[in-house]
Amino acid sequence: MKQSVHPLHQFVYCPICGQPTFVEHNGKSKMCTHCGFVYYFNPSAAVACFIKNEAGELLLVRRAKEPGKGSLDLPGGFVDMYESGEEAAAREVKEETGLEIDNCRYLFSIPNIYPYKGFVVHTLDMFFECRVKDFGLANAADDAAEIVIRRPETLAPTEFGLSSIRKAIERIQKKNSL
Repeated sequence: MKQSVHPLHQFVYCPICGQPTFVEHNGKSKMCTHCGFVYYFNPSAAVACFIKNEAGELLLVRRAKEPGKGSLDLPGGFVDMYESGEEAAAREVKEETGLEIDNCRYLFSIPNIYPYKGFVVHTLDMFFECRVKDFGLANAADDAAEIVIRRPETLAPTEFGLSSIRKAIERIQKKNSL
């Protein structure tokens, strides 16, 4: 995905020497012309979870915050430092729903651009299938405004506010893999 604006265009000062000489080096890095430091821009890791119960239903959340406030979403979020994708999935599910997942299986990843307060965050969204026995104890919290229980075949990608989540829903429905 080629962009017209360099992903580091907002960064002018070198993080090593502090000089305002941090210039585009190539499409994925900037270099300080004063000290020579080169910084390569890489995506932030994020997780999203298809949480399924024994009846084959999915637990979704309604977004409480922008971007996509009010739209459907999969529970998930950014991976913290020193945390694996699986650990992030378990933590995010617990924070947003109060549920403990029984097992967590990696499915696939999709690159995404996440707008955050006027700043563009490039992410690599990792999708997991998680199992829980019962959705009865689920409670919306943190970034989730509401818990929504649906059958996978009833989902419309347009109900989801984030592009990577829409693509993941389309992919799952096309493969009929959940």
